[in-house]
Amino acid sequence: MKHRWFIGVLGAALLIALEARPAYAMHIMEGFLPPLWALFWFVVMIPFWVIGFRRIQRIVRSQPELRLLLGFAAAFTFVLSALKLPSVTGSSSHPTGTGLGAILFGPWVMSVLGTIVLLFQALLIAHGGLTTLGANAFSMAVVGPFVAWLIWRGLVERAPFWLTVFLAAVLADLATYVVTSLQLAVVYPDPVGGFVASFAKFGTIFAVTQIPLAISEGILTVLIMNALQTSAASEMQALMFKGGRS
Repeated sequence: MKHRWFIGVLGAALLIALEARPAYAMHIMEGFLPPLWALFWFVVMIPFWVIGFRRIQRIVRSQPELRLLLGFAAAFTFVLSALKLPSVTGSSSHPTGTGLGAILFGPWVMSVLGTIVLLFQALLIAHGGLTTLGANAFSMAVVGPFVAWLIWRGLVERAPFWLTVFLAAVLADLATYVVTSLQLAVVYPDPVGGFVASFAKFGTIFAVTQIPLAISEGILTVLIMNALQTSAASEMQALMFKGGRS
């Protein structure tokens, strides 16, 4: 009964995995990046994966009671980032869900959890791709969590709890889309306006729906954090909350 919230999220994730269909979304789709750029982003991700795996191993070994909460953070990210909502620009957008895990466990852990989520989405629901996994992981599993963690650590002692959580989730979401637009603009500059024009074009495609989605994700993350403090009080205490991890 205590962990009904966790079972519910896993159930929702399974339903989405079974019913979701391929769509062009924030995740850069399979084959969209030239091979050298795809390789570049994989290389960039290596140190984040190495450090992240070591931190997860340390948590599991020294605090095994946090394994369920680790799974919940991954499931939360999977559910939110699998929600592909159509945009009036002809593309689609979705929340990212990485802010919650970054607050709880820090950005290094989320670099691994987020990558695992992206891998399963690429394999199960054709969301993103394998060759673009490195690029997608950098924007959603690295930049987003680091932005969330910096906001959290910078404001947790200076602002109300709910506002800090809200801003961390919202800005992590928006930062992911900004970086994705940058990644695409570098590879595909506009023939006339170059990188700047291309970045503006890609950013506009996502921004129409992403701003309200980011706000919605921020509100949901605040509600989940409040629920965790009640439903998973022992795990939160094990995390030495407030503060999360570095």
